[in-house]
Amino acid sequence: MTDQADERAPASAMVVVAHPDDAEFLFAGTIAQWTRAGCEATYVVITKGDKGSEDRSMTPSRLAEIREAEQRAAGEILGVKNYEFMGYPDGYLGHTLDLRRDLTALIRRYRPEVVMCFDPTTRFLMNTYPNHPDHRASGDATVDAVFPCARDHLTFPELLADGLEPHKVAELWMGASAEPNTWVDIGQTMEIKLKALMAHPSQLGEDVPDFARMMARESAAGQPMEFAESFRRIELDRPREVFKDAT
Repeated sequence: MTDQADERAPASAMVVVAHPDDAEFLFAGTIAQWTRAGCEATYVVITKGDKGSEDRSMTPSRLAEIREAEQRAAGEILGVKNYEFMGYPDGYLGHTLDLRRDLTALIRRYRPEVVMCFDPTTRFLMNTYPNHPDHRASGDATVDAVFPCARDHLTFPELLADGLEPHKVAELWMGASAEPNTWVDIGQTMEIKLKALMAHPSQLGEDVPDFARMMARESAAGQPMEFAESFRRIELDRPREVFKDAT
């Protein structure tokens, strides 16, 4: 499937990322469009982002406070309604059963129509940047939490005791993918994406708008739009007849 995403916004979307500011790079233009159309957006930030500083006087606890405040400010610009800061240490994230269970619990609690995360298969970005291991681990755990864990009542049965019933996510949208099949035209929300990025001054400098525009233009290459966010989109909630026809 190669597709330009239609204009229908999902009723609800959950963005799962490793660090504060990841969501703004990958998803902000799309989220801004969806929230304007009435989508209830939830941000899940797995780590505290407590390692990203060259300031020798900075402490991890202080940096975590700064970055959470920055993430909330960026989300407010975009119209994000709900926030979950999971508090895992930055830089050490692994795809563990504990992380998968914690993400499954959040998916069952918020019951999003769409989940957005990193494409865990992307090892390098733009031929210049080794993809952060936290990004890949967060994507792996999120994909597995979406399918099959959130769906199956026999997986993590202790969640049922907490009132967290199974939930089927309709679509999985993975950013930073080497194999995108869906493009969202963010021409109308490019400036709000940049404003949200600049809400992270502890991490991002004055050159970020130019870099973000370059990324959005590269994502739009070959598509009838100037600026885009691109995704590998997996449609999960399909009738069984689709699979029967394919056999």
